Amino acid sequence: MSTYSQLYIHVVFSVKNRDPLLSKSWRDRLYQYIVPIIEKRKNKVYAISGTDDHIHIFFSMSPSQSISSLMLEVKRDTSIWIKKNMFVKCRFEWQEGYGAFSYSKTHIDNVVKYIHNQDNFHKNKSSLGEYKEILEKYEADFKDEYVT
Repeated sequence: MSTYSQLYIHVVFSVKNRDPLLSKSWRDRLYQYIVPIIEKRKNKVYAISGTDDHIHIFFSMSPSQSISSLMLEVKRDTSIWIKKNMFVKCRFEWQEGYGAFSYSKTHIDNVVKYIHNQDNFHKNKSSLGEYKEILEKYEADFKDEYVT
């Protein structure tokens, strides 16, 4: 029997301390750098966007890997890339952890629109506020002191 899956994952992760270090001047290059990291592992990226302090990625995931190993690779490789290109004048780090949320195939269009609308969305809401809303929507058991 072959393995079939439909795993649609929305991942959110932030710059350490939610520092606004992801400049609009090079943010699209960062997204373009991330896509092949994810897709070389037999995943498909549907949307990637964010603001100056966090990133959203929506992709279909191969069942032959773990989200944690993929996110470790994305964060490690992008940290090295950001430092190598000297995009920030201070020490750059991603915040520890991430949020990962699953969706069904019927939600793809809505999630893609939501992710591509990040600039407008964050005119009225902080990234921390958005993240807490997502956690509450998914009824995730979380403690405020760990969600910073």
